[in-house]
Amino acid sequence: MCGIVGYIGPKEAYPVLIKGLKRLEYRGYDSAGVAVLQNENIVVYKCQGKVANLENLVAKSEPLIGTIGIGHTRWATHGPPNDENAHPHSSEDGNMVIIHNGIIENYSPLREELIKRGHHFKSETDTEVLIHLIGDIRQNEDVTLFEAVRIALNEVIGAYAIVVMEKDNPNQLIAAKKGSPLVVGIGEGEFYIASDATPIIEYTKNVVYLDDEEIAIIDREDGFKLMNIKNQEKTPYVQELEMKLEALEKGGYEHFMLKEIYEQPRSIRDSMRGRLRPNSDQVELGGIRDYIKKFVNAKRIIILGCGTSWHAGLVGEYLFEDIARIPVEVEYASEFRYRNPVIYEDDVVIAISQSGETADTLAAIELAKSKGATIIGICNVIGSSIPRATHAGSYTHAGPEIGVASTKAFTAQVTVLTLMALHVAHQKGSITNQRLHRLLIELDSIPDKVQKVLDQNEKIKYIAEIYKDVHNALYLGRGYNFPVALEGALKLKEISYIHAEGYPAAEMKHGPIALIDEEMPCFVIAPRAGAYDKIVSNIQEVKARKGKIIAIVTEGEKLIKEMADHTIEIPDTEECLMPLISVIPLQLLSYHIAVMRGCNVDQPRNLAKSVTVE
Repeated sequence: MCGIVGYIGPKEAYPVLIKGLKRLEYRGYDSAGVAVLQNENIVVYKCQGKVANLENLVAKSEPLIGTIGIGHTRWATHGPPNDENAHPHSSEDGNMVIIHNGIIENYSPLREELIKRGHHFKSETDTEVLIHLIGDIRQNEDVTLFEAVRIALNEVIGAYAIVVMEKDNPNQLIAAKKGSPLVVGIGEGEFYIASDATPIIEYTKNVVYLDDEEIAIIDREDGFKLMNIKNQEKTPYVQELEMKLEALEKGGYEHFMLKEIYEQPRSIRDSMRGRLRPNSDQVELGGIRDYIKKFVNAKRIIILGCGTSWHAGLVGEYLFEDIARIPVEVEYASEFRYRNPVIYEDDVVIAISQSGETADTLAAIELAKSKGATIIGICNVIGSSIPRATHAGSYTHAGPEIGVASTKAFTAQVTVLTLMALHVAHQKGSITNQRLHRLLIELDSIPDKVQKVLDQNEKIKYIAEIYKDVHNALYLGRGYNFPVALEGALKLKEISYIHAEGYPAAEMKHGPIALIDEEMPCFVIAPRAGAYDKIVSNIQEVKARKGKIIAIVTEGEKLIKEMADHTIEIPDTEECLMPLISVIPLQLLSYHIAVMRGCNVDQPRNLAKSVTVE
């Protein structure tokens, strides 16, 4: 959730902090704040709203001068979004400040104990309790700042990524992580701290991703030292970032979401690059090479995900059962982790996450690992927590996705799942050479076919104008396109705030058909591949009740064109590959409807990009 940024070095800190917060705003935009050590005093500015509000507040004040500071952009958990609950938070004596991403679950008893000791709280946050605890230890025990943080973290229960700055310690920042992401950038005589690499990439490519319960001592004079909460020194693993700065800019597009929709021909191609060899009928996934026998011998695959990643997992269920002939269960990670699921040692668990930091998915992984299952990750962010927690896996190579509503992440995840299913099927012998060859050739053509759909943007925008003011919508699909219906409905809900539901088309008459009237648009995914005759019947049921039909159809379609109010034609492909194409017009429809309604498509209300808290 929240975005964290910190800097210590020779440069002025504030410009680095404010630019970093703008890059991290997709992680939370309820409130924002900065703290800079200036003339031996900690100067704090914070306010409700977006980072622009904070920038305006600072601009009206005295210049922030100082070479060490921290900043935060918040997604509210404890306490509503307001100035008081915004970060940074100060200790009782004002000598320390903290920024925090995560949830301190035992903050209430800690708060009560601190109140008994004479502490006073200005906010409703769990974060303020943590800095008061650190300050109390620092004041009453003869320990260093690092020791005070370490002792405090041994008393808290929950998740955290924190950075602490102290007035009397102008050459040092302390950062720590458990359950929430944190990365340290190592420059020439300077250090950067952030929730992810996006604020760091323009300054250095050398980074250290903190592991759980690690504490970084970042000192202007003594450099970087890594410890853990048991006071054991750790050897930092320095990685080189592969991200490019231009990937973090809009590149002439009005919104990141539109840019990312249009990047899908490239992101799908990048997710196949080096893995798909259609001319030799080969799929090579080096990340799972050592575990391919686990797949081949698996009696069951369990796929875990949340939100859009769960929808991609549903497509994966169809792929693995259809092509590789392995039973699949797709689970919401948030439910799986709190059940008492039956997990066998020969199960293969595939965990899907764009960010690689989804808290529920990480917890579900640990549960499955404890039962002896093999865990395979599908993730977009190199060095994130999920790739480090799994036995093996594959990156999607979609590039940074800044828009909160996932678009290119979905198609990249489905691409990798398709490659996995084909690879396993080939190794298992459950697919004929002829079918494998046909599917690989067709998969190689998908990026060009996605581009053909994107070329219809103006027509899709015209349809969006007609339906931008509706209050409800149904999305219908069958087979491989049922998960696409769910994803299309989610996109509309997320960014336009229109109530929408996705259903298997045949289930409509088991309840949802009662909602159909002349005000209800039904977005129907109806390509020729799949249960075409059945979906035609479903469309007729809607039309008989005066519902409006917007149909996604195969190029050259005639029958459905005569019945539907609007049609969007997409190129034909194999049924198992259709989700990669059929989802594109639904993404564009949602985008245009949201823009026409005046919604902030990149930062929809109440949402943040990476759900790193429960």
